Amino acid sequence: MRSVYLCGFMGCGKTTVGKILAEKLDCGFYDMDEYIVEREKMKIPQIFAEKGERYFREAETAAIRELSESKGIIACGGGAMLKKENAAIASENGVIVYIDVPFEECYSRISGDNNRPIVMSNTKEELEFIYDSRAPIYKENAALTIVGNGTAEEIADRIIKEL
Repeated sequence: MRSVYLCGFMGCGKTTVGKILAEKLDCGFYDMDEYIVEREKMKIPQIFAEKGERYFREAETAAIRELSESKGIIACGGGAMLKKENAAIASENGVIVYIDVPFEECYSRISGDNNRPIVMSNTKEELEFIYDSRAPIYKENAALTIVGNGTAEEIADRIIKEL
């Protein structure tokens, strides 16, 4: 089995759907943000505060490279596919699946989440601008775009069917 890299905006369900997918496909599951936290021995807001977003983005690239050795489901961070190098590594080692969820739904899931530095440092309008600028990049890099309506289980089943 090739790895499946789930991408999409914060709150689209990458982690939740990823865990279900891994269970259904009987393979490993890796949450890239958790992987970085473990590797850096710091929470993401702390990495952003002490080392900056650029450092975090480099850590994402290292994580994608390292996780490409593992065959399984990889829930990427919301910004991971924005970097061409990351998308190339993921495409070479697996299939990128974009979970397309409307902004309002993502926002309702992430608003007030103080473990997300980008959420905490931007207004709703700014987050919507970020969402609108990222969506075409997710679509461009993904081999599959899955409509993210319904339950996580239904989305996982849709992904399996399309794979």
